[in-house]
Amino acid sequence: MSPIVKRKGEKFTLPSKYLLFILTILCTGMVMLTFHTTIFSGPLSMIAGYTVVPFEEGISAAGSFLRSRSEELGQIRDLIAENEALKEEVAELTIENTGLQQDRYELTNLRELYKLDSQYDEYEKIGARIIARDSGNWFYSFVINKGSDDGLAVDMNVMAGSGLVGRIVDIGPNWAKVKSIIADDSNVSAMVLSSSDNMIVTGDLKLYASGVISFEQLVDSADAVVEGDKIVTSNISDKYLPGILIGYISTINRDSNNLTKSGYITPAVDFEHLEEVLVILELKQTVEE
Repeated sequence: MSPIVKRKGEKFTLPSKYLLFILTILCTGMVMLTFHTTIFSGPLSMIAGYTVVPFEEGISAAGSFLRSRSEELGQIRDLIAENEALKEEVAELTIENTGLQQDRYELTNLRELYKLDSQYDEYEKIGARIIARDSGNWFYSFVINKGSDDGLAVDMNVMAGSGLVGRIVDIGPNWAKVKSIIADDSNVSAMVLSSSDNMIVTGDLKLYASGVISFEQLVDSADAVVEGDKIVTSNISDKYLPGILIGYISTINRDSNNLTKSGYITPAVDFEHLEEVLVILELKQTVEE
């Protein structure tokens, strides 16, 4: 370290770091003298009151401040740790709650299938889960996890919710493809349950965007058919077993020929939310057979 040299004509200035060091040494020395000697008793006590005591109070205040900050930092660390633990607990509870909701949803579906099974107890059925579907918002064509190894065959009827879904159109050993009644090329021979009047129910995906499908060729000369009537599969259907609920009439219109009527049906099945289905293990017996 180079010595401090005072040049001629320059005013001597002590660097601040040296001044701070000297003052610190003096204050520390005075504190030591206060505790271990009686030099500040008597006349010097007044001087000590103006010099040493304020310094001691400052040291005490600084210590209290540092101790308080240390306690606050400790509390903050504890709060951070507690917050992390709560986040983990919330995440675990969220996962558990999601699982419970899924179980509840599946239980509701199974209860609906059980109720549907009881309504059509004259038919032997098997449950299946949907494992794939064609693109789109609705289940107009999908694949289930049961096939010919489980006794399934093409044209077997498929149900879910409260009624008819469609029929099997293709099959493999452990899978089967189902085409639903809302598909554009679907036609079902149906009848009004209350009057046995026949009609043809046709699928229409664009129309189903409004929650309905159409019917036509209804002969109702006595005006016995009204909105809200149940529509079921008819006895003359070549692919579907009789008496399976399709839906309910929502609109009736008289055709221009004044001989038949047409309109819309609200399906009994929600084709937007399907997971499990029932397959009837029986084929419709046709006249040719």
